[in-house]
Amino acid sequence: MTDQTRRCVIVGGAEIGRYDRIRARLREDDFLICCDSGLRHREGLGREPELIVGDFDSHENPHLDVETVVLPREKDDTDTVFAVKEALRRGFSDFLLVGVIGGRLDHTLGNLSILLWLQSLGKSAAALDDHSELSIAAQEPVFVSDAYAYFSLLSVDGTAEGICVKNAKYPLEDAVITCEYPYGISNEVLPGQRAEISVGRGRLLLVKVWGE
Repeated sequence: MTDQTRRCVIVGGAEIGRYDRIRARLREDDFLICCDSGLRHREGLGREPELIVGDFDSHENPHLDVETVVLPREKDDTDTVFAVKEALRRGFSDFLLVGVIGGRLDHTLGNLSILLWLQSLGKSAAALDDHSELSIAAQEPVFVSDAYAYFSLLSVDGTAEGICVKNAKYPLEDAVITCEYPYGISNEVLPGQRAEISVGRGRLLLVKVWGE
């Protein structure tokens, strides 16, 4: 088993334009897993993986002196899902996904569903792209600092009810957000405050958008 106090960072093959933003969020002791073409981000991230997984249909196997799991190309799990399952098997409970948003929409949506899956298991999980940080908001209150330019709440798991948003330009009290009407986009934290978000029933995708 792996030290459960470490965070697992899973690197996918989607485009990363702002490596500086991703590098700033990495920790020295992160356990890095590269999934197939996620290997192309090694230089930009300035980090080498401790584990490589993939079917190598989008990147050749570099045959590094690193633990490598070669997967079949015909399988139920994507390379990213397999990486998450392997990390769970090794005892990780804190996850950061990078290089998983953008490019093919089906892969992006599939990778966002990983956040729902990990939240349902009681794990901590977030995903980063060039513009934002994504996580799941549910019954436990979550907070957004005024360092972010905007934040949005989107229904990705059916109807969410009993939504409360405090210390924001557009506060909510006992609100409902459905998949059909995305009115929770581009809220702002009040200057000098921390927005507080809670959901009575259901789950929402929280998107915290960085300023330029």
